[in-house]
Amino acid sequence: MLSRKLLSACLILFASSTAAGPVHEYHLQNGLKLIVKEDHRSPVVVSQIWYKVGSSYEVDGNTGLAHVLEHMMFKGTKNLGPNEFSRIIAENGGRENAFTSRDYTAYFQRLESSRLEVSFKHEADRMSNLVLSEEEFQKEVKVVMEERRLRTDDKPKSLTYEQFQATAFTNSPYRNPVIGWMVDLEQMKLEDLEQWYRSWYRPNNATIVVVGDVEPEAVLALAKRYFGPLKPGTIPLLKTRTEVKQLGERRITMKVPAQLPYVMMGYKVPVVAHAEVDWEPYALDVLSAILGGANSARLTRDLVRSSSLAVSAGSDYSAFSRLNGLFLLDATPTPEHSTAEVESALRAQVETMSKELVTGDELDRVKAQVVAAKVFEQDSGFYQAMQIGRLETVGLSWKLLDEYPHRIRAVTAEQVRAVAKKYLLEDQLTVATLQPLSMKKADAMGTEN
Repeated sequence: MLSRKLLSACLILFASSTAAGPVHEYHLQNGLKLIVKEDHRSPVVVSQIWYKVGSSYEVDGNTGLAHVLEHMMFKGTKNLGPNEFSRIIAENGGRENAFTSRDYTAYFQRLESSRLEVSFKHEADRMSNLVLSEEEFQKEVKVVMEERRLRTDDKPKSLTYEQFQATAFTNSPYRNPVIGWMVDLEQMKLEDLEQWYRSWYRPNNATIVVVGDVEPEAVLALAKRYFGPLKPGTIPLLKTRTEVKQLGERRITMKVPAQLPYVMMGYKVPVVAHAEVDWEPYALDVLSAILGGANSARLTRDLVRSSSLAVSAGSDYSAFSRLNGLFLLDATPTPEHSTAEVESALRAQVETMSKELVTGDELDRVKAQVVAAKVFEQDSGFYQAMQIGRLETVGLSWKLLDEYPHRIRAVTAEQVRAVAKKYLLEDQLTVATLQPLSMKKADAMGTEN
């Protein structure tokens, strides 16, 4: 069991790791933000460019645009042919990729430090000179459709999660999947992507994060050389889409071919960007760790090891997103038990957290684990950059990284109980249950339809 002394040691380690890599923030005249964090432990550099646009910026009927454009960003510019960007990075001994989320789209490279200019030169090129051809678009949208089939439609848990999100949220854009609904992908036009690119891929809507063995002023000089000449754009103003108040429990049942049943539960909760009480998201973070943060967490201890009710059980909460989200619990029952039994056990855990105070020893151990996880991320230049870029792109500040361990350390047992009692309410709950169908029955239902 981790003691208060170990917690303090973790906090000291966190502080020393961040102090060893000073962070420098710059702003170019065209609105582009550059953040450089020095890390001279190895001769490598991670460069990430974050665009403040993701699937939550899309509107109904046009889902999937952010993700499809991410694919198209590799399909050529006025100066490079399709996939040539990736070839150049590989020739320079680097690795690159991209990712789209609800709140942002990001592109990254990991290179030997002296090769950073290669990244900047070609990222600036595709920020301003992307060629969107009908031929490449038709190919790539089919790739995305197949990706959707493999990652969502053919995976029972993923499909359940997608339907769960669409049920939990009424008017928040978080109700739509990042990859897009299939019907929207089928109807997507090249003109939709062109408009998306012109609207959002501007220097004044981007943040570049560089972490590694670099000199900040040299990085700034490169940024000015390659990104400085790019013209800013008029970034669209999004209308506020605040989720309407939920007035009672919501439930869905998924009947799809699957080997095991599954239960997912989610409660509406605030995040740092919108919390009326600033300590609540940190208390929710600790609450999530108490329930499902590690092998010693309560859900694994009580539902998996002690009672053998579940094959697996966990919880999840993200305090750093653009819009308010969900506090999630999920479990897969063992063959001897039902989804109803597992759901009842999860509800019992929630009720206990809302009525009883966690002990000092358990609270100290969990807080130490939460902080330690952040410490270990400092060993990776990629995750250092991820932490900075994510905070900046959801409208917060990278400076919250230094505050995080202190905010977690300040969470009390009373605060953990308070957020459980305030937010983990039945009227704020959505439950999704996966009922496995045999392939034979699924085929029969498909024939009937």
